Amino acid sequence: MKASVMLFLLGYLMVPSGARVLGRCTVAEMLFRGGLDYFEGYKLENWVCLAYYESKFNPSAVYENEITGHTGFGLFQIREDLWCDHGKNLCGVSCSELLNPDLKKTIECVKKIVKGKQGMGAWLNWTRNCQFSDTLSRWLDGCRL
Repeated sequence: MKASVMLFLLGYLMVPSGARVLGRCTVAEMLFRGGLDYFEGYKLENWVCLAYYESKFNPSAVYENEITGHTGFGLFQIREDLWCDHGKNLCGVSCSELLNPDLKKTIECVKKIVKGKQGMGAWLNWTRNCQFSDTLSRWLDGCRL
C-alpha cells in the first residue's frame, strides 16, 4: 500500500517527458525579443515575475483552478474561458498553441490581454506578488539582454 501511494505521488510530481521548464534568463530574453519590455508601460521585470508566479517558467503548464472553475494555459496561465478556443477566444488562438515553448502565440495573446482596462492587473498573481515589489530588478539579475 505504501509503495503504491509513493509511486502515485512520484508520478504526480514529475514533469511530463515532453515538458521543459525554461530558465529565468531564457524567459527574460524571449519576452524581450517578443517586445514586452515597456509594452503598455510595464518593464520586463514585471513580465518575468508574472511568468514565475503563474507557471514557474513552465510554458507547457496547464492548471485547473478549482475555485473559479477555469483552466489556465502556458507560461502566463491564460484563461481558456476568455482568451483561447475553449471559450470566447479573444486572442484568436487555440489553447494548445499557448503551450508552445517558442512563446510566439503566448506573447501575442498577453499583449491583447494587457491592453485591456485592467492591464497586468488581469493577473491576480501580478497584483499580489509583483506590482508593488521593491525587488523587481532581481528578476533580471545576471541576464544578458
